[in-house]
Amino acid sequence: MKIILLGASGLVGRAVAAALSPRHELVPVSRRSDTKADLTDPASLDALFENNTADAVVCCAANVPLRPLADLTESQVLEDLHGKLLGQVALARRAAAHLTDGGSITLTAGTFTEPIPGSSLGALVNAGLAGFVRSAATDLARGLRINAVSPGWISETLEAMGEDSSRGTPVARVAAAYAELVEGTAQGTTVIPQ
Repeated sequence: MKIILLGASGLVGRAVAAALSPRHELVPVSRRSDTKADLTDPASLDALFENNTADAVVCCAANVPLRPLADLTESQVLEDLHGKLLGQVALARRAAAHLTDGGSITLTAGTFTEPIPGSSLGALVNAGLAGFVRSAATDLARGLRINAVSPGWISETLEAMGEDSSRGTPVARVAAAYAELVEGTAQGTTVIPQ
């Protein structure tokens, strides 16, 4: 299977590549790789699919920073919505038009085990992505599937921040969730790796 992997240079993207590369051909994509794309740049997404035929797309590229609600500006709200939510919707739309029959789209949502300060916009975006995936699955033709992985804190990220890594999920376990969605039969689901 040929898989386009967005966010391939990040912690999760590298782990997903390691999980999938023994069995599949990967096209690693980031803002700085040989094959470039940016979720905030629709023209780059168009170019990505003009030059690549694929069986699956995996997006590990999206994030929303923690920002206190009282400090959010209109431009930050729009920027974060555009980058993680609307950018992945744009990616999914293009993937649905270009993937081979029976192809798979796997997006990245997110979750917090409990609300934390600064997480309100991230919670909005992540809930929106879960709802989008659930509903978009009913619109897809040609046997295409769409799902999302909703990782919480990654153990290795917490460790790098000097926090208790046991509160997170090891990146290898998160990567395994992406691989299971790409290679499996799930449709319209959002998986929370444990």
